[in-house]
Amino acid sequence: MTSIGTGYDLSVSTYSPDGRVFQVEYANKAVDNSGTAIGLRVKDGVVLAVEKLVQSKLLVAGANRRIQSADLHIGIATAGLLADGRHLVNRARDEAQAWRDIYRQPIPGKTMADRLGQYISAYTLYSSVRPFGTSTIIGTMTDNEPSLYMVEPSGVYWGYRGCAIGKGKSLAKTEIEKLDLENMTVREAVKQITRIIYSCHDDAKDKDFELELSWICAESQYKHQFVPKDIKLEAETLAKESSDDEMED
Repeated sequence: MTSIGTGYDLSVSTYSPDGRVFQVEYANKAVDNSGTAIGLRVKDGVVLAVEKLVQSKLLVAGANRRIQSADLHIGIATAGLLADGRHLVNRARDEAQAWRDIYRQPIPGKTMADRLGQYISAYTLYSSVRPFGTSTIIGTMTDNEPSLYMVEPSGVYWGYRGCAIGKGKSLAKTEIEKLDLENMTVREAVKQITRIIYSCHDDAKDKDFELELSWICAESQYKHQFVPKDIKLEAETLAKESSDDEMED
């Protein structure tokens, strides 16, 4: 009876008899229909990557970014509804600014994940609102110490060494588990995360995509910045060669 909504999915404030909140599950489905987003925490930094599906060939390249900065030291990658992702990034910026105004220092990554999680959770409590149809990966560097968190549409957040969201998350997680993240540098992580994004993309089913790559490390002065074009191009070339080799095998 409850495997489908059957009336229990009309409001986010209603539980089904077996304790499920269907509106939150539907929000997770919106995330699963989006392009893959990956975050890697390595020994000297954090790397974020997003497979941004191009909806039309007429769109301007680089528009509607899914990776944005919430503060100098915080990068956020989103998968799901783009407008919801933008809203959460703006909320994260407000939280980061409020923390600086009060404490005169950058907001810690765990605090940012906690506050954003509480905000998202509030939208699962009232029938007058709907849950956010987006998951966010938060990468930070505080006191030269990298951290990575993922916040779900339910408001739950987890700390990770490597995580993936979106339609290719299952394959991406399998590939991430093979990596030695403890001893990996950000340069190596850029190549690996690009390879994983390309391996998750299905050319037959999916539309063309743009790769978004950002990092926080010593090379970026511990600020969240997009990976330089030459490094990104080298990583994409290696990923395409690796993908071609797998197809030949």
